[in-house]
Amino acid sequence: MKKLLGLVVFNFLFTSSVALAQESLLVVFPPTNHQTSTEKIFFIGTALPKGQVVINGKLVNRSKTGHFSPSFPWQLGENIFKVRYQNPEREIKIMRVSTQPELPQGLGFAKNSLTPAADIARLPGEPICFSAVAPPQATVSVNLPNQTVALLPQPSQAELPPNSSVLTGLNQPILSSLTKYQGCTTVANAADLGKPRFNLQLNNQTITQTGLGKIEILAPTQLAVVEVTSESCVTRTGPSNDYSRLTPLPKGTMATVTGKEGEWLRLDYGAWVNSKETKIITGAVAPQTVIRSVGYRQLAKATEIRFPLQTAVPVSVEQGNKSLTLTLYNTIAQTDTIRLDDNPLISHLDWQQVTPQQVKYTFNLKKLQQWGYKLRYDHTTLVLTLRHPPHLQQSKRLPLSGIKIVLDPGHGGKESGSSRPTGYLAKDVNLLVSKLLRDELAKRGATVVMTRDDDQDVSLVQRQEIINQEEPAIALSIHYNFLPDNSNNANTRGLVSFWYHPQAHSPTVFLHNYLVNKLPQPSFGVFWNNLALTRPSAAPAVLLEFRFMKNANEFEEIVNPQQQQKIAETLADGVTEWFKMVK
Repeated sequence: MKKLLGLVVFNFLFTSSVALAQESLLVVFPPTNHQTSTEKIFFIGTALPKGQVVINGKLVNRSKTGHFSPSFPWQLGENIFKVRYQNPEREIKIMRVSTQPELPQGLGFAKNSLTPAADIARLPGEPICFSAVAPPQATVSVNLPNQTVALLPQPSQAELPPNSSVLTGLNQPILSSLTKYQGCTTVANAADLGKPRFNLQLNNQTITQTGLGKIEILAPTQLAVVEVTSESCVTRTGPSNDYSRLTPLPKGTMATVTGKEGEWLRLDYGAWVNSKETKIITGAVAPQTVIRSVGYRQLAKATEIRFPLQTAVPVSVEQGNKSLTLTLYNTIAQTDTIRLDDNPLISHLDWQQVTPQQVKYTFNLKKLQQWGYKLRYDHTTLVLTLRHPPHLQQSKRLPLSGIKIVLDPGHGGKESGSSRPTGYLAKDVNLLVSKLLRDELAKRGATVVMTRDDDQDVSLVQRQEIINQEEPAIALSIHYNFLPDNSNNANTRGLVSFWYHPQAHSPTVFLHNYLVNKLPQPSFGVFWNNLALTRPSAAPAVLLEFRFMKNANEFEEIVNPQQQQKIAETLADGVTEWFKMVK
C-alpha cells in the first residue's frame, strides 16, 4: 500500500514538474477577474527553484522547491498584478469591491440601501422600521397611506466582520463613514400598505424613490398555518441564511405564520423558516395541543421517548452537561403520569410548564458523554430517540471491535476544495488520507463507512444522510485547510478542529490535543462552528482540518506518503484512546 501511495505521489509530482517545465511559472490563485472585498489578496503559485519571482516589482519569498504564497494589500476597484519569473510575465486583473453602500454623484440614496428591501408582513401594533443611506444634513422621510414617517440620522454604526474573521485574527468591527437614516412606525389594523416612497431633501432639491418591498399588516384572526414538508426544516433566528440556526423542525410540524420577509416566514414560536420547506394548510386554525402521558420503549441500542400530541407542534432541543432538554411550543401540560423504568442512559426525567404555551422536559443522564439523538413525528406523536453508548468488545488486539465509524473525505468531484501552489487539490489529499485512516481503523477492529471512496460528487445533504442512516459511534470529516482571502499570513500552520453539538465537544478536544502532541504541527485552535458535517445530531461529529493548503512551505509535507501515513496512524490511535476513556 505504501509503495502504491508513493508511486501515486511520485507520478503527481512528476506530472506537475513536467507542466511546470513547460510553463515555467504557474499561478493557481487568484484567477483572472477574481472579486472579493478583503483588504489583502494572496497569490499561490510555483516556479522552478532557480531564479526569482517578482510580483509588481516586489521580490517574493519562496520555499526550497520554488512554491510561493505571498499576501498583498490592494485598492478598491480594478487591480492589475504583474507576476514575473525570468522572462515570462503574467498579468492578472482582479477586482476589490466595497462592502459599504456608495452614494451617487448627484443627489440620491446609496444603491441598495433602502429597507425593507423585500416584501414584509407584520402583526398590528408591531414596529415597522425603515432605513436609508443618504448625504449628511439631508431631510429623509417615508410616505405610507395616511402617514409620513421621519427618518433621522443615526450615530455611526459599525460594520461587523464576517464569521470567518475569527479564523484570521481580524475579528474587529469597522466604523462606517456614511450617514444612515432610520425611523419606525406602527399600524393598528390589518392593511395592505403597498410599497413605501422614500423622500430626500437637500439644498432645495427633492427626490423621491419607491422602495422595493411591499408592506402588509396581517389580520390576527386570519393568520396562515403552514406544515413542514422537508425531512428536517432549517430554522433560523432571522429572515435569511445569514442568521444563526436553531433546532430543525421535523417533517409534519405545524405552526402559525406571524410575519413574512421575502421568502422567509416567521412562525408563532419565534423562529424563521424558508417558505420553500413548508406548505399552507387552507382553513386550519392556530395549532395548539395539550399533553398528558409520556411513555417510552427501550430498544436494543437506544431509548425511544414518545409524546402523544393532538397536533405536531414546533420543538427545540438543548444539550447540557449530563442532560438533554426538549421544549414543546404551543403546548399545555395535563401530565400526571410518566413511565420511565431503570434505564441505561436516563437517571430521571423532570418537566415544567415554563410559560402558558411552553412545556419543557429535561432528561437527566447517567453519563457525561451523549451519543446522539433523533427527533421525528409519527403522525402527531413526537418521538425522541436517545442513543445508548456503543459496546466495546474488550479485545486487546482489536480495541475498536464493535465500533462503527463514518469517515467523510471532504469535497470530491466538481467540489475540488482548496489548491496548492502546483494546483494539487484538497479533495485528492482528503481522500488519500481518509483511505489510509480507514485501513488503520479497520486494523483496530472498527467497522468503517466512507461517504465517498473515489473522486465523485457527494452533496452535503447526502453526507449528512449517510451519518443519520448509519448511526455510527462517531463521524470524522477529513479536510486540509485554506484561510479566507483576508488572512494576512501565508505561513499560517496548525491543526484546526470543529464541533457543533455539545456531544461532539469531548472527542473534538481530545483528538485535537492528541494529534498536536503526537504530530509535528502546532494547534491553530478548536472552534464551535455551524458546518454541514458537524451538524448531524445522530452521532458525535468532528471535522478536522490538517495543515494549511495555502502555506507554500508545507506542500512537501502534505503530499509526503510517510507524513500521510503518520497522520492516519496517529488519528486512529487517538480514536482508540478516546473510546477507552469514555467507555
